[in-house]
Amino acid sequence: MNALDAPQTSLEIEYDAPIPTWFGIGGKADRLARPCSLDRLAECIRLDPNLRILGDGANLLVDDEGVAELVVVLEGPTFRGWTFDATRLRAGAGANLPKLINETVRRGLAGIESLGGIPASVGGAVIMNAGGAFGQIADAVARIHALDRQGRSVTLDRPRIAFDYRHSGLGNLIITEVEFNLSPADPASLRARHLEVMAYKSKTQPMAEKSAGCVFKNPTLTEDLTLESTDPGAPKPHEVHRAGSRVSAGMLIDRAGLKGLRVGGASVSPRHGNFIVTDAGACARDVIELMDRVALGVFARFGVTLHPEVVIWRRTK
Repeated sequence: MNALDAPQTSLEIEYDAPIPTWFGIGGKADRLARPCSLDRLAECIRLDPNLRILGDGANLLVDDEGVAELVVVLEGPTFRGWTFDATRLRAGAGANLPKLINETVRRGLAGIESLGGIPASVGGAVIMNAGGAFGQIADAVARIHALDRQGRSVTLDRPRIAFDYRHSGLGNLIITEVEFNLSPADPASLRARHLEVMAYKSKTQPMAEKSAGCVFKNPTLTEDLTLESTDPGAPKPHEVHRAGSRVSAGMLIDRAGLKGLRVGGASVSPRHGNFIVTDAGACARDVIELMDRVALGVFARFGVTLHPEVVIWRRTK
């Protein structure tokens, strides 16, 4: 679509706009808007109720063909700022999560420091219930404010949000603000905890390379899984993972011998099996095909189905 074909609107619309992601690859947005107020966001919804919200682009892969829906980047203090009232934090959905964590640590307020190293906007982190071995964002959420696809205001308290592993049930809403319940803590202890989390991730994950974080969700087993132990000093030669337990996708990818597997400019990281990294010349199709091959390889070896954690935007019209 070009400017001559577009419906009349007072919004400033960018056409054929790049969509920045941490993979550093992928297609463009036919249309992109950067609303700085709730009124402007409501106008975006009227223009395209099926719009897509672009956060930090850290958990996103855009297919090479790009997307036709209006892509919205939440800008300005309304969406990127935050305020504190004692231990209650209100943060705009577009606020940068790592910067927000640093501020809570500096103020001696505990609750989200375990999310260190997760590159995300606040809204994106809540939508996917971002987290890891040290905790999840749902643990600190008190309330969310949003607009629905008709532009109506929605407020949901924590008990009404269906948080689960990498799930919130909020995907059809457009989050505008999140309230967090924090608790007083010693700033020095919080800094130490935050640094511990960051050091662990730097040691185990390819933080300096182009990737979207964990590509697959950790699967829940539907039946027992027996693996050979990788510890020669272990008392038993096998590890038994029981049905109903959640196991590491990275471990399964590693045990299936898939580290280093490559398609074009995309490869499975040798440092962490659940990370796909991209080189110069990579395209989104390389990553998608590699994800398919990895999932097939794990299923063939262990009978376990992997489901994507990374969000893939594809052209639908």
